[in-house]
Parts: sequence; C-alpha cells; structure tokens
Amino acid sequence: MLDAPDTDPLNPPERTLMGPGPSEVHPRVLRIMSAPLIGHLDPAFIEIMNEVQDLLRYTFQTENRWTIPVSGTGSASMETAFGNLVEPGDTVLVPTNGYFGGRMESMARRAGGEVVHVDAPWGEPLDPDDVAAAFEVHDPDVFGFVHAETSTGVLQPNVSELTSIAHEHDAYVIADCVTSLGGVELRVDEWDIDVAYSGGQKCLSCPPGASPLTLNDRAMEKVLDRDTEVRSWYLDLSLLEGYWGDDRSYHHTAPITNVYALREALQLVAEEGLENRWERHREVAGELKAGLEELGLEMNSDDEFWLPSLNAVRIPDSVDDGELLAELQEKHDLEIASGLGDLEGEILRIGCMGYSAQRKNVEFVLSALEEALANQGYEA
Repeated sequence: MLDAPDTDPLNPPERTLMGPGPSEVHPRVLRIMSAPLIGHLDPAFIEIMNEVQDLLRYTFQTENRWTIPVSGTGSASMETAFGNLVEPGDTVLVPTNGYFGGRMESMARRAGGEVVHVDAPWGEPLDPDDVAAAFEVHDPDVFGFVHAETSTGVLQPNVSELTSIAHEHDAYVIADCVTSLGGVELRVDEWDIDVAYSGGQKCLSCPPGASPLTLNDRAMEKVLDRDTEVRSWYLDLSLLEGYWGDDRSYHHTAPITNVYALREALQLVAEEGLENRWERHREVAGELKAGLEELGLEMNSDDEFWLPSLNAVRIPDSVDDGELLAELQEKHDLEIASGLGDLEGEILRIGCMGYSAQRKNVEFVLSALEEALANQGYEA
C-alpha cells in the first residue's frame, strides 16, 4: 500500500491579481462558493439555472434563447462555439492579429474546417476593407474575430461593419468576448453577432469553471441540422440543449459551485448596471494608462483601439521582463504578465478587470512597477 504524501493543509498566497486573468474575485462570490451543494436536477438548482440565463442575456445584451454557461473555462466555451458551428468541409475565416486568433484556427481545424486568414499586424484591429476582400476571395461559411485581444491589448472597433460583411455572404459570425464581457461595451443583438463566448475569470471576476456562451436561432439551427455529429460528446449543444432547454434532462453533472459563483458575479453586474460598469472600467483603466505613460512607458496599441480591461505596454530595452515579474510577485505579491506569441518578451500585460478595477489597485501597480523598473536602472 502506498504511503500518504507528506502535505500540509492548503494555504495559497494572497496576491493582487492585475494580470490578464484571473482577476480578483468579489467577496460575495467567494462567500457563495461555500454554500451547500444541491443536486444538478434539484428544482432549486433549476431555478438558479434560469436566473443565470436571464442574467447572462442582460450582460451579453441579447434575447437569445440559447444562452448558457458551459461547464469549463473560457477555452471550453470557445471550443463549444467552433466545435458545434463548424462542420467538416466548412471554410472558416480567422484573424492573424493575435494569439487567440491562432487558437481559433486550431479549434476550427480540429472541427474539420478549412481555415483561411484575414491579415492584420499584432497590435492592430481588423480593417473592414480587408475583411471584405477576404470574403470575396474565400467566401467562408464561418467568420471568427476577437473582440478584445488579450495578447495585444487591442479592442476591435467597427463590429457591426464586420458582421454586415459576413451576413452579406450568408456566413456565421463567432465573436471571442473573453476579455470584454462585463468590462467594455458589447451588444450582441444590436451588432448582429451569431455566436459569442466568454470566460468568467476576466471582467466578471468569477473563478474559472462556468463560461458564458450565446447563440442566436440562426446559429442553433445550423448546429441542430448538422450532417455529422459534433466530435465532442461533452460539448455537443444538441445534447446540452436538453439540460439547458425546456426539458432540464440529465446530460452531465453541472459544476454546481461554479454556477453559484457565476450567478452571484452576474448579479453584481446587474446591480452596478452594465453601462456604469463599462464606464468604471474606462475611468479606472484610464488612470492606469495615464500613470504608465507618466513612467515613460509606451502603450502597445493606439488610443483609438485601447482595451481598458487589458493594458499592454512596451517593455523598455534595458529591462528584463522575467526579473521584473519575479520581483513584483516575490516582493509585492503582485501579478501582471508578459507577452504571448509574437509579443513574448516585448510587452507587459496589465489587467484592469471586474473587482480588480479599483483605484487602490492602480496606485499599487504603478508604485510597485516604478520601484521594480528603477531597480533595473530604468529612468522615466
């Protein structure tokens, strides 16, 4: 018989989370996660499910019936979107202007799609003219774009222009809203987005584990009329609709505590008011941006495309980002992050999301960052 491992009771460090996610969790959300479990088919839990769906519709600004939390992190809702909407042989247009456009490509290929690209440099949004040109060349069935690119700090403008181009070609639109839902303006119905997905751990300030997804009727009809089964049984919306639809029939055991947490996080969004919440993110992140620029640091994106929830700033040539991040964590218990993909080692990514988007956190980040930069000989 194996001996029990020599471990102690868990005692994680207390960090100030100002990276690209997770963000800090509101005390009310943490408190509800200690509530007693009930069954995933309990009438009381079904009522919670109904409330989660209503609150998600408000937060997405949609009347879509098919609005659910996917059991898993944001990547699970992303894979649900692509794995259900993309059928083998479909042509899928994805962007090249960030790390998560590349993840779209990977998921579309695994679903059997034939991937084509619309190009833009990392750090810039998609140009509607380039999207229109890509549609003329490739005539895709599905078009994916990233509303808030976590790897570059760029917010995609002109969303309605992009969706109009796609729908003129009878294509379906999938929007990555992982770093925008609940933090910056997002209007799924008004902007005519067919499918949008997100995660709980960013602007909603919820632990990862139950991830928002919404589909309009047009997109769900494509899912239900597929010629082939979805390759993932767990994420198959034609099966999940039996649990999240009218029947409430068993599919899998829902992550009950995570659903509690998401419901409370969405309740906080509703209490604050969505437009007030968007404005808070703009104001607090604006103070962070101004402070970074006062330190002589250059933002990665132009002001026109600045993403308040994820501030990407260029690393000075004299600074080692690994040493900088280590000092911030070891000395200040502060988490920010370096770049991904093409921007690895080139930028710092500083989140300003949800419960983390507080002035006291901004002041702390700027003070700690100024000290850590000075310790490497950097002068503003």
